[in-house]
Amino acid sequence: MIRRYALELITLIAVLAFIGIFLLVSSGGAHEFSGSDDMGSQKIAELTGVSVDSVKPLIPQYILPSGEIEATLFALQAAFGGLVLGIVFGYWLGQRKPAQNF
Repeated sequence: MIRRYALELITLIAVLAFIGIFLLVSSGGAHEFSGSDDMGSQKIAELTGVSVDSVKPLIPQYILPSGEIEATLFALQAAFGGLVLGIVFGYWLGQRKPAQNF
């Protein structure tokens, strides 16, 4: 019986562990939310001794005209990821069930 639901149990344990770690980390202290690009730029500036503002990127970054477009692209990316996950899990579920003749 446990072997039948092994993937579901592993997923449940992973989700509960993530929630626990998230609550533990977010419960203490003040937090500053910044992206990995900002942290990487700061670390490079620290290692090279050059200020962050004086460094020019090798590839210029495209800046979106408004925040709404950025939010729309993020939502589109999330929808596409959900669609891919739905197709994969649907395929796996379809492989487990025997074919039915209508």
